Amino acid sequence: MRVIAGTARSLPLKAPAGLDTRPTTDRIKETLFNMLQPYLPDAVFVDLFSGSGGIGIEALSRGARHAYFAENNRQALACIVDNLQFTKFTQKATVLRQDAVSALYAIHEQAVDIIYMDPPYDKGCEKQVLQALLEFPWVTTDTLVVTEASLSSDFSYLPEMGYMLEKEKRYKTNKHVFCRKM
Repeated sequence: MRVIAGTARSLPLKAPAGLDTRPTTDRIKETLFNMLQPYLPDAVFVDLFSGSGGIGIEALSRGARHAYFAENNRQALACIVDNLQFTKFTQKATVLRQDAVSALYAIHEQAVDIIYMDPPYDKGCEKQVLQALLEFPWVTTDTLVVTEASLSSDFSYLPEMGYMLEKEKRYKTNKHVFCRKM
C-alpha cells in the first residue's frame, strides 16, 4: 500500500495486521481520487473508520488543507500515527481515537468539504453515521459524503433521510456511493 499521487507520492504506508481492516487497493484508490481531485485543493477532509489512514493521507498528499482521522482500533491507530509521521503530515492532521459517530462531535470547522467512510460492510454503520451527520452545521449542502460499501448494500433510504444520491461507482467487490445533504 502506498500514496498514489501528490507531495507524498510513492511513499509506502503501514497497514494493520489481520482482517479487521480492509485497505483500499491502489487501483480503487486511484479511481476514487480521480473523482475527488476537483474538490481536494485546500479542503477539509474527514476519514471515518480510517484503518491505516491511507485515504486521508492521500487527500493530504493531493492538496487537502486538513484531515481528521477517526478510528477506535488500537493497532490501526498506531499505523495512522506512524503513517502521518512518515509522510510528514502530522501538522495537517487530527487523529480522533474514538468510534466514528462520537468523533463527529470533536470536529469544529466552519465547513467540511469531503467526508469519507469505510465502515464494516453490511452492519448498518454507514446509516448511523449519515443520520448523525445531519446534526452538524459543518455538514452543508456542499459537503460531499462518500461511503465505501459492499455491492449488496442498499442506499435507497438516502432521499427520505435527507440526502441526494449523486453517483455510485461499482467495482468487482465493492462500491463507492457519493451523496450530499439536501
